[in-house]
Amino acid sequence: MNSPINADGQRALNTEDDAMIRRVATDLVDATGFALVGVSTKAVSAEDTRRLSVVTLQADKRNVDIVVRVVRHAYPRDVREAVWQLESSLPPGTAKRNQIPMLVAESLSPGAKALLRERGIAYFEPDGCLYLRWRHWLVNIERAKRQPAKARVMPLFTGARENAVHALLMSRGAWITGAELALRAQTSSYTCSVVLQELEKREWCEASGAGRTLRRRLVEPGLLLDAWAEQWALARRKTPTSHWYSFAQHPDQLMRQVAEGIKHAGVATPWAFTGAAAANLYAPLLTHVDRVDVVIPPGQTEAFASALRLEPADQGSNVTLMERDGASMLFRHDFMQDQSYLSSPFILYLDLQNGHGRNKELAQKVREKLEL
Repeated sequence: MNSPINADGQRALNTEDDAMIRRVATDLVDATGFALVGVSTKAVSAEDTRRLSVVTLQADKRNVDIVVRVVRHAYPRDVREAVWQLESSLPPGTAKRNQIPMLVAESLSPGAKALLRERGIAYFEPDGCLYLRWRHWLVNIERAKRQPAKARVMPLFTGARENAVHALLMSRGAWITGAELALRAQTSSYTCSVVLQELEKREWCEASGAGRTLRRRLVEPGLLLDAWAEQWALARRKTPTSHWYSFAQHPDQLMRQVAEGIKHAGVATPWAFTGAAAANLYAPLLTHVDRVDVVIPPGQTEAFASALRLEPADQGSNVTLMERDGASMLFRHDFMQDQSYLSSPFILYLDLQNGHGRNKELAQKVREKLEL
C-alpha cells in the first residue's frame, strides 16, 4: 500500500513509528502554536540511506523542518549514534537554520538529556518532556511520567562479569580499554564489553572515542560497590563455609600462625585472608581480633584443614574457611612478604557486610580509605 502524500509532495511515513511521530507533531503544534505543514521522510546522508522522519511546521511565515530520529530507550551510549545521524542529515552552513534535529524516545535518561542539550538537539518523551530551542523560541516542558519505562537490567555480578566489575573498581576511575580490562579481570573481552555497556546505560561509566580508540572509565564507583554489596549478601548464603579451631598460644598472632602453617605445608592453590583480621591490617581500627577468615578454592576445605591441623568447631571456632573463586581471588596482595595474601580491599569491604561484631564500623573505615 502506498503512503499518503503530504503538502510538500513528499511521501509520508508508514512505519511502526507512525504513532510516535504523529504524537510528536501534535505536541509540537500544541506547545508552539505553529501550523503543521506535513510529515515526510529523508535519508540520513548520501552514504547512509536509512530514513529519518521530518515534521514540517510553519513559523513566522516560514517552514521549519523538525528532523526526527526515534529510539526506544535512550542512554548516553545510545544517543551518540543517533546524534551523528541527525547531524549528518543537516545541510552545511546557513541552509540548516530552519532545520531542527530532534531525538524521540519512550524514555530518556538524565545523562542523555544533558548530552542532547549540549549538542543543541531537541528531544521528546511521549509521557515526559519536550525540549526545543530555535532562534528566539524555547520550549522546555517537563511532565511526570504516567508509567515509568521498564528497561531490562542485566545482572552484573555473576561469574566472569563479577571479575570485570572488580577490575573496573580497581582501576580507580582511570580511562581503560576493553582489552586492558579483560587482561586485568582474567576474562574475555566480550564479557568486559557487556559489563561496560550495561554500566554506561546506568550512567555509572562514561565513554570516550570509538572503535579501537574507545575507552571508558568508572564515574560512580560508590553506586557500583553498593550494588555489588547487595548481591554479595545474597551469594554469601550459598558459599560453602566451615568453622574450625586452631590452638594459638598467642591469639593476637593467629593470622601469622595460619599463614606460616599454609606456607610450611606447601599448599600451592591460591588463597587469601579476608574478614576483620585482614581488614584491620588494611585500615587499622580494632585493638584486637582473635579469629581469621580464609578464602580457599572450591573443594579444598579438607586439604587446608589437614595442612593446618584444624579441629572442627561449631562453637568457639577461631578459623573460618570459605570456598570461593573468581573475583574473590583477584588482586590479592602480599602479607608479611612470605607468600601469604590479603584479599583486595573491595573483597574485604564486601565480606565485612556480614554484621558480626564491629565489622560494619570497620567496613566504613575500609571504604573511607578507598576514597570512593
